Amino acid sequence: MAITAAMVKELRELTGAGMMDCKKALGETDGDMDAAVEYLAKKGLAKAEKKAGRIAAEGIVALKVSDDAKKAVAVEVNSETDFVAKNEKFQNYVAQVAAQAMDTKATDIEGFLAETWSLDTTKTVNEELASQIAVIGENLKIRRFAQVEENNGFVADYVHMGGKIGVLVDVETDVINDAVKEMARNLAMQVAALNPKYTDRSEVSDEYLAHEEEILRAQIANDPKESQKPEKVIEGMIKGRINKELKEVVLLDQVYVKAEDGKQIVSKYVDEVAKANNANIKIKGFVRFETGEGIEKKEEDFAAEVAAQMNA
Repeated sequence: MAITAAMVKELRELTGAGMMDCKKALGETDGDMDAAVEYLAKKGLAKAEKKAGRIAAEGIVALKVSDDAKKAVAVEVNSETDFVAKNEKFQNYVAQVAAQAMDTKATDIEGFLAETWSLDTTKTVNEELASQIAVIGENLKIRRFAQVEENNGFVADYVHMGGKIGVLVDVETDVINDAVKEMARNLAMQVAALNPKYTDRSEVSDEYLAHEEEILRAQIANDPKESQKPEKVIEGMIKGRINKELKEVVLLDQVYVKAEDGKQIVSKYVDEVAKANNANIKIKGFVRFETGEGIEKKEEDFAAEVAAQMNA
């Protein structure tokens, strides 16, 4: 069967693969479009394996929220470069991953990758990921996902810088109006900006507090002036410094970033909105994903690379 330019063009649009690869695939499959797509997918899987060792520390965080805002999910999908992260094909794929994660019963990333891909039940999520690696041409990684469900209120969401940071806030409330929604979005922006570790002090473990106290005692012991102070004074110093740290890492204890006086803490802001709207409001938790967070990125020294090539 003669392979036409129109057939090559159609296969390219379907798969995103290169022109010569499409032409070869159609030749190998005698012009059968479905078989050619499968041929490229199988070829792509081999390419994906070669790319799997490359560091994927860019990418985007995507959020999906149900129409009634009772359920939401955050996903992080990584790419090797920011260029690909801004690519429409990659962004569409991440949106599909978010839709899959919205309804998944998996409790970890391994289980998620092993389940059936909802848009093509002949594949697993991991096999579709491998196909996308072949099409996009970079190592990609579905790194993590988190679902939030709140039947007695709603889930607020905020995406910063086109997906660099994504935040979900779990709000339990008996009143849902524009003012309460605005408050929740403001808190999501607060979480994005100040990166708290905990929602309230009840989440702070005894181990964390003991560790911080141990560090502070060591610092005091190594200071000639402070180490000579009475034990009662030292205990007060430690308590004061831990409280100061908790005001930085606990969301409800942080200074509200939009406070007009620069002093109002988040919990007081929530109480103020609750009182003004005759509502009972509780901030139950949050999810904050930042792209590439904790991934060691490879540092490229292009000058050294060029010099090495010249000396070779």
